[in-house]
Amino acid sequence: MTASPSDFTDFATLAAYLDSLGLFHMDLTPDRMQAALAGMRLTTLPHLAVQVVGTNGKGSTAAFLAAMLAAHGLPTGLYLSPHFVDVRERILMNGRMLDPAEWVAAANAVLGATRGGGEKGKLTYFELLTAMAVRLFTDQGAEAAVYEAGLGGAGDATTVLSRDLVLFTPIGMDHAAVIGPTLADITRDKAGAMVPGGVAITGPQSTEVMRVLREEATTRGTRLYLAGELAHHDAGSRHAVLKRRPRLEIPTARLRLAGPHQSDNATLALAGFSLCADLLGIAPDPDAVSRALTETFLPGRLHLLKLPDMAPGLLLDCAHNPPALAALTEALASLRIAPTGLIFTCLGDKDLAAIAPLAARLTTGPIYVPELPGVSRARPAAEVVAALGDRAKAVADPAAALDAVRRLEGTVLVCGSMYLLAALFAAPQN
Repeated sequence: MTASPSDFTDFATLAAYLDSLGLFHMDLTPDRMQAALAGMRLTTLPHLAVQVVGTNGKGSTAAFLAAMLAAHGLPTGLYLSPHFVDVRERILMNGRMLDPAEWVAAANAVLGATRGGGEKGKLTYFELLTAMAVRLFTDQGAEAAVYEAGLGGAGDATTVLSRDLVLFTPIGMDHAAVIGPTLADITRDKAGAMVPGGVAITGPQSTEVMRVLREEATTRGTRLYLAGELAHHDAGSRHAVLKRRPRLEIPTARLRLAGPHQSDNATLALAGFSLCADLLGIAPDPDAVSRALTETFLPGRLHLLKLPDMAPGLLLDCAHNPPALAALTEALASLRIAPTGLIFTCLGDKDLAAIAPLAARLTTGPIYVPELPGVSRARPAAEVVAALGDRAKAVADPAAALDAVRRLEGTVLVCGSMYLLAALFAAPQN
């Protein structure tokens, strides 16, 4: 039975209620979020709000920007998805998870604000967490917050928020069954996050995506900047540059988040920070920006693990669609990593026919495809194996996949789904 708001006496009860909502249930309409914000008197946010929209790189870009804001002494919220081990990873203040009791209070505030809406007004999993993030950031006295969109743009829960700036990371083919079917359709949906008369910044995009973004910006009266017009980060240089100010050069070491694509994410975040600094009336501190860029870390982004009693290193990456797998291929080449094996699967709503050839080329070694027990959108391992070819073998679960690669040499790559990575984190290590 679904819990009611009055039942939230502890975090365990809240977590059980979240589970009952269904992680993958979606209803891309704004009414419920609008009611929740109105009920909390948060239709206008008391903090600067930046929304990050796109297909790939949203989490890294959001984390870079939040770190830069926090490094300048601003209490800063960061809203991310999905999580790996603990749902509290999704809502961070100054890079830290909040106390479970604070989550319970926020959840009660949000559901209390929507109680009058009945079953029709009940928030989805993502909507509830988005509204809780707004409530928590407000209660924590945030002066700025960065919100990563979930799916699409026009119908996303984060688009209901009053936003000061929208950032667009690379847009590609993903969730085509929901917001597609074409790349132009996907781009148009994501462009629906633009604030009419507001400001947006985009990172590098394909010609078709850029065309649609420009058209939609013109229609909405949104000022659309290219990230390179405002900032530059060169992975091979000692400097990142904010171009809007007189040659403010920011010395940087190598980004902790690896791969050439992270330089683009850092540039987009840096461009976003330049506009945020103007809005907040703060002068960028080169050392603070450098520290933020070089220390930002998120699990599952070319994340190397060394586990006990396991010969190879495990390289975890959240690439789960064709453009992300292409970026991963380029990153592996730049880092001179040739995986000796692969642990891979993908969810049922992904384009397996497009993904499988890209995944198979990531290694010349064996490929192990685990089942994902408990993940409702998981694709049967046998289907994935059939698409990958003779080197692929189905195994019972992520723990079995770890056992299968335990004696390989070199580096074993794990990719295809954030939920695979999360399950691997939770799998027994021996």
